[in-house]
Amino acid sequence: MNKIIFAHLALFIVNLIYALNYSIAKDVMPEFIKPSGFILLRVSTGVFLFFIFFKSFINEKINRSDIIRFSACGLFGVAINQLFFFEGLSLTTPINAAIIMTTNPILVIVISAILLRDKISLRKIIGIIFGFIGACNLILNSGDFSFNNNFLIGNFLVFINATSYALYLVLVKDLMNRYHPITVMFYVFLFGLIFVMPFGYENLMLIDLQTFTNEIYLKVLFVIIFTTFIAYLFNGFALKSLTPSTVSVYIYLQPLLASLIALSLNVDTLDIQKIISTCFIFTAVFLVSLPQKKVKTD
Repeated sequence: MNKIIFAHLALFIVNLIYALNYSIAKDVMPEFIKPSGFILLRVSTGVFLFFIFFKSFINEKINRSDIIRFSACGLFGVAINQLFFFEGLSLTTPINAAIIMTTNPILVIVISAILLRDKISLRKIIGIIFGFIGACNLILNSGDFSFNNNFLIGNFLVFINATSYALYLVLVKDLMNRYHPITVMFYVFLFGLIFVMPFGYENLMLIDLQTFTNEIYLKVLFVIIFTTFIAYLFNGFALKSLTPSTVSVYIYLQPLLASLIALSLNVDTLDIQKIISTCFIFTAVFLVSLPQKKVKTD
């Protein structure tokens, strides 16, 4: 399979997992596992799984000069990204959080321009605008964005999460170009575990397995294996062939996929707004993912 096609397929699967994860993880937290404890469980299990694959199939050495970048990716892509999102979500509404997360592709383009000196093309700007309109239309169609001051801290924490993940996508791109994705993910999660441990240890120890039903066990396994291990790994494979801005624009697919899942379960209906939003979102992905034309030099 063509690497570019595989990368786009991987991103589609990742965002399908994230679309499913919202309702699945919500059933586990906070009744069965506190958010920070769940994050520590995800990260520690992620380290274990990536270590097994790393030692069994890759066993690649990294340069000492890259340790700072690996640790930064662990901080921004794992620790701050996950901790701030769950903490922010607990202090704001799901609609607010979803709207704020749509700023991620914009932040990626700005950070890429600053750190990587990537050109901000008109095509990308139009694509981001289309995606933003389409995603926001889907999200607002299911509820109202609130400007209540009580949600200010929560909104700010979710925005920090969106910024942190944008910075991670830009920083990790260079590592993906030089190492195998499993190598990168193992070290990123290893450093992420160091940062998460102090915040999640106490809540992880509070887990009472006797309260778990078979359904809760399956949902915890889904979050650990799919939302954590597979999603991060597939994102890594995609970043080897695509730009951070292309990877980030796929976030606009999440509300669309969530709507499609709801339609398949007969808990939602198809209307003209969803159709228009779908057209906007796919146009956005197409425009942003088009390769940049190389300028010919004599």
